[in-house]
Amino acid sequence: MAMSRLRRREALWFYVFVSPWVIGFLAFLLGPMISSIYFSMTDWDSFTPPKWVGLDNYTKLLTDDPIFWKALGNTLFYAAVSVPLGLLVGLWLANLLNKQVRARKLFRTLIYLPTLVPLVAASLAFRVVLAPSGPLNDVLGWVGIKGPQWLLDPSWVKYALILLSVWGAGSATVLLLAAMKGIPRELYEAAEIDGAGPVRQFWSITVPQLTPVIFFNLVMGLIAAFQVFSQVYILMPKASQPGTYNASQTMVPYLFDQAFSYYHMGYASAISWLLFAVILVFTLLAFRTTRRWVFYETEVK
Repeated sequence: MAMSRLRRREALWFYVFVSPWVIGFLAFLLGPMISSIYFSMTDWDSFTPPKWVGLDNYTKLLTDDPIFWKALGNTLFYAAVSVPLGLLVGLWLANLLNKQVRARKLFRTLIYLPTLVPLVAASLAFRVVLAPSGPLNDVLGWVGIKGPQWLLDPSWVKYALILLSVWGAGSATVLLLAAMKGIPRELYEAAEIDGAGPVRQFWSITVPQLTPVIFFNLVMGLIAAFQVFSQVYILMPKASQPGTYNASQTMVPYLFDQAFSYYHMGYASAISWLLFAVILVFTLLAFRTTRRWVFYETEVK
């Protein structure tokens, strides 16, 4: 009987301590999600009562909204280029920083420093760097290349966003570097005895051992790329500005404009759920491929 009272007391304290998280989850995550599902099937401007329209918002998005498809295409392009490029740059930098060189700690700090810079400040700095007469075009001019109008030319605006994303590859680099430090030295010694050179060791030992971390960075990078917002909103001109042809329009800024510029809250909710579906599909596809290329040391295949 005493043990039963003790267990009830422990259970009571468990619910007391976990209740802030449960209340926060219900009030700030699950509740808004359920509400947005309902609002996505209404015509609502946030000032008047919502009017039920069923699946009309989704039908309009998929069949009668060319800007939505443009924004989706831009987002897919951004994710398809920036995520693999960021992984390659992070892997390359991590491999360099793993070498026994002088001022190694200084270089590691400099590589990670862009991650600590607020995104707003970084975007504003890149507006200066990517200006028609900015430092980047000046450097290109030194080697005889005429730099483009990165932020004004519809053909180049997406590449400007990609440059900014790659500049912040320091977080992936740190994770990959930490994983490299955990690779047993005996594997490299055995490879050297067998006559494997540095390149062979990198592709046959280092990369397979890093695949769990690469996979983590891939999934997190995909989710972040599909939700890119601040860079577009700060770095780029208005996406719908004449002459830009919505070249810099991506999903979340388009959602934001529909919700807070035009007060189409129901329509914006529908966009958010379609974006959620796209992210879910690509994340599941990434998980489905893990058996082919992700190596877990304790896993038996």
